[in-house]
Amino acid sequence: MSKPLSDHDRKKQISVRGLAGVENVTDLKQNFNRHLHFTLVKDRNVATRRDYYFALAHTVRDHLMGRWIRTQQHYYEKDPKRVYYISLEFYMGRALQNTMVNLALENACDEAMYQMGLDMEELEDMEEDAGLGNGGLGRLAGEHFEFSPIRMVQRVRGAHPSLPAFAACFLDSMASLGLAGYGYGIRYEFGIFNQKIVNGWQVEEADDWLRFGNPWEKARPEYMRPVHFYGKTEHHADGVKWVDTQVVLALPYDTPIPGYRNNIVNTMRLWSAKAPCEFNLKDFNVGGYIQAVLDRNLAENISRVLYPNDNFFEGKELRLKQEYFVVSATLQDIIRRFKVSKFGSREIARTDFSKLPEKVAIQLNDTHPAMAIPELMRVLVDEEKLSWETAWDICVRTCAYTNHTVLPEALERWPVDLFAHLLPRHLEIVYEINRRHLERVAAKFPGDQDRLRRMSLIEEGGQKRINMAHLCIVGSHAVNGVAQIHSDILKATVFKDFYEMEPHKFQNKTNGITPRRWLVMCNPGLAEVIAERIGEDFIRDLDQLRSLCKYVNDEAFIRDVAKVKQENKMKLAVHLEDHYKVKINPNSMFDIQVKRIHEYKRQLLNCLHIITYYNRECAAPGYHTAKMIIRLITAIGEVVNNDPVVGDRLKVIFLENYRVTLAEKVIPAADLSEQISTAGTEASGTGNMKFMLNGALTIGTMDGANVEMAEEAGEGNLFIFGMRVDDVEALDKKGYHAGEYYNRLPELKQAIDQISGGFFSPKQPDLFKEIVNMLMHHDRFKVFADYEAYIKCQEDVNALYKNPKEWTKKAIYNIAGCGKFSSDRTIAQYAREIWGMEPTLEKLPSPDDI
Repeated sequence: MSKPLSDHDRKKQISVRGLAGVENVTDLKQNFNRHLHFTLVKDRNVATRRDYYFALAHTVRDHLMGRWIRTQQHYYEKDPKRVYYISLEFYMGRALQNTMVNLALENACDEAMYQMGLDMEELEDMEEDAGLGNGGLGRLAGEHFEFSPIRMVQRVRGAHPSLPAFAACFLDSMASLGLAGYGYGIRYEFGIFNQKIVNGWQVEEADDWLRFGNPWEKARPEYMRPVHFYGKTEHHADGVKWVDTQVVLALPYDTPIPGYRNNIVNTMRLWSAKAPCEFNLKDFNVGGYIQAVLDRNLAENISRVLYPNDNFFEGKELRLKQEYFVVSATLQDIIRRFKVSKFGSREIARTDFSKLPEKVAIQLNDTHPAMAIPELMRVLVDEEKLSWETAWDICVRTCAYTNHTVLPEALERWPVDLFAHLLPRHLEIVYEINRRHLERVAAKFPGDQDRLRRMSLIEEGGQKRINMAHLCIVGSHAVNGVAQIHSDILKATVFKDFYEMEPHKFQNKTNGITPRRWLVMCNPGLAEVIAERIGEDFIRDLDQLRSLCKYVNDEAFIRDVAKVKQENKMKLAVHLEDHYKVKINPNSMFDIQVKRIHEYKRQLLNCLHIITYYNRECAAPGYHTAKMIIRLITAIGEVVNNDPVVGDRLKVIFLENYRVTLAEKVIPAADLSEQISTAGTEASGTGNMKFMLNGALTIGTMDGANVEMAEEAGEGNLFIFGMRVDDVEALDKKGYHAGEYYNRLPELKQAIDQISGGFFSPKQPDLFKEIVNMLMHHDRFKVFADYEAYIKCQEDVNALYKNPKEWTKKAIYNIAGCGKFSSDRTIAQYAREIWGMEPTLEKLPSPDDI
């Protein structure tokens, strides 16, 4: 296989737009050398590639600084409403290339490095992924490819409903739409763990992403804030005091978030936990000084590590500490900024809290920041001395809640005992919120005791727990799902009682992705082909892709799109051969599933298809379940990849340590995207959108955002199969019996018998018996019910792939239908319909023009 052109070499050949700015090359080279010598104190003769990366990062960051300062000055001068997006997770990925793209610096930097004898791609590869989230791209997931002359399947590890991945996209869009937006989260010392596959099993390694430093962040110790835990409450005539608390300091680190070529740079502020400096002198005198210093670690553990399980609630004191830590520090920051209106002033300029909802919007990303509601009430009532009624009105009008899952095991329910121990004042506030809430319910639905029980914030029976989703709904003015089908399910089932009580609160905001990272950055060849036909404006107005429909029969355009896809596949094939020593035929179909391993994502359905396909070709005689599924995928690969009868017609590879950077290689190379969750279980998905935008066709169920993707691209341009939500409900009522399908479908029976009988694990014949037992007797997600339709649909996929021209036409229809799935559209809807803000495409003057 000839080695494909790198993006670097490709850009040297194609007519790269926006080459203006190359006049800055000399300045960039001078600044690069200045940072190398004076910032890093390095001589070029001894500098490493990492030194060169840091010098380039600092050089690019210089272009951010003036814009960043000017943006914040602009916000203080104009005093706009500000939105605060609070999330326990932000999966940001790498910043260097994203910053260069958004500031229109990429070509000038590329040329400067070229003239200095450095390779831009090598320098970009030195950057650590900021893996501060599970979702969008998570762990306990895996990738494998199934290759044949007509098919190559990659199963890719992915995530929750892409929770932190779209949080990162949202920050990009807020800046690009000129919104005064702030992302708030935790600066985890260790992000999502690095995944290794050893003898077919997942092994976790710590993600020490800060070990070489982070050139994109700026510590802001002047804004450090105290966060209180434990203690007790005292009720006095003048109010309630929370006393005898333990204090942890929250140290903010700011990361600039540049908008797309509008000179606006917003801020992501991540909090790091620090122990207070004071030591108990009495302890020191009795020799306890060393222990006192060592005990500081207990406080600082709060921001030590990201919890890796994002779709299964596991109540741990440290997790609740993390949730309150980010909320308390953030609300202190919000109120400080609200009170001060003049840039650089520390004088209190605004004290009327009735204006807070006019100047502040707080978006709770899932229930993890739900503590913002009782914490805001505590601040307003206990510290600012507002009446409960006034404070509650302010709280509800300020806060809004985004729900991300319908799975009951993922919903947070904190034990009351833990709350009482860790946050005693907040428990009192939650009880009072609940008392008043139930009074309103009783007034609207008199005599309905069962409804009171269902709608209570406190779940009785056994261990008392606080239902955090209920708290979020009651304490917010807007509640949204992240795809239309998901929002409808919330209203009809999970939160039906709350919808009947306050229907005006419920909205839908279908997720989106930023086209800057997920097209321009990761697939410049396709972006160039599109720009040649319709211009560059689609990058900030993705709806313009609709005009590609007129080129669907254009032979030259079909050829160009297919050529870009083939080059991306060749690059990925080279990567796979280099890293996995498996030779891939780039002419085979690359069929990819990017999902965190979970039963509802149904990687097992995909496994059964691979086994069925293998049997047809052959002709010859966290979370424990997730790890077993990974082991099954790797075991299938071990058999399939070494069977000489099948040869190169089928290959299965599990790609380890899937992350943003690898996604940027994998997604542009995909032919087929697997979105095969049981209808009604996937909230939205954003991986499905990324594949669609990059010209992959989707095989999927009518679940999550797949429904809207089919509407936008035309259902005939996707491969839709299987049960719809109504079918799943009907099967639940009738009763799902896996054995009926097992006995009726010979190929399914053969596949299950092979798994059960040790065909894929000859040295441990019983290795996968518990997976088989789960599928046969305890499968909530009904894999067998969709097996027959899935296999048939895959046959349709194979048939179309044999006709490359028609395949590419459908890919063009999919790209053209992606306009709706820009995070710019999503954020514009949040702004107008929830936050009461108006997006703008107005550019700020650049620092050079001021």
